[in-house]
Amino acid sequence: MKLVTWNTQWCRGLDGVVSPRRIVDGARAMADFDVLCLQEIACGFDGMPGQPGDQPAELQALLPGFRLFFGAAVDEFDADGRPMRFGNLIATRLPVSRVQHHPLPWPADPSVSSMPRMCTVVTLASPELGSLRVMTTHLEYYSPSQRLAQARALRALHLEACEQAAAPPIDPREVSPFQAKAHTPQAILCGDFNMAASDPAYDEIVQAFVDPALPAGGTPARRLQDAWPLAHPERPHDATFRLFDRTYGPDPVACDFVFVSDSLAPRVRKVEVDLQTQASDHQPVMIELGD
Repeated sequence: MKLVTWNTQWCRGLDGVVSPRRIVDGARAMADFDVLCLQEIACGFDGMPGQPGDQPAELQALLPGFRLFFGAAVDEFDADGRPMRFGNLIATRLPVSRVQHHPLPWPADPSVSSMPRMCTVVTLASPELGSLRVMTTHLEYYSPSQRLAQARALRALHLEACEQAAAPPIDPREVSPFQAKAHTPQAILCGDFNMAASDPAYDEIVQAFVDPALPAGGTPARRLQDAWPLAHPERPHDATFRLFDRTYGPDPVACDFVFVSDSLAPRVRKVEVDLQTQASDHQPVMIELGD
């Protein structure tokens, strides 16, 4: 299974041109992806540079055979009542059983500008990997305290899903909202985390879960592991931000990550960053998993 994740800057390249087609073409150049996770997708924010338009609709037209799921972290209206939405999108050609949109914590921090953040989760079925949750998100940039709270919430979402998989609710065996759900401990968490690997929020995500059922010294089986060192144990992360545009800082940094649950860690075959494209201010990341 191949997945590409990319903060698209509302599909705006460093040349100032907004082009969803260029984003799709760039992702396809990396891999014949089964799942595409995009952050900073816009709809209705006509005042933004490049006038992005209805990007979920444009992307759907560019991805025949894929189902698209847009999670708007920002969902509001302009003075004329027209909707303005901004958030994350997951597109997949694999069978889907569940879709969830989780607002992330947004604690008050009056010292900086900030906006709501979201984690979109799609539970799908991969022929090679079985049932798994694909989670994509975009954490707060300016506020470390908000980003840490959001990282803790992501970890809690994964733990809750693992607990549901281990002890699912009673199945009423009827077609209703109470019908059985697809619960799985297998997960991929990806996106723009707006942090370096040295950030406390990164440590929060990869911290092992305490499982009281395990004997002392036992190995927890419900972690989220950074996929990059699994594929490249010999070298640090490739930078994914500020390679070409230094508006937000002087040095390139890796802040776009892919984390995988323990059961998927041995199945990571490849993790790559496109270090050439300038179709966004971020670089896309591709992960391949298999037998």
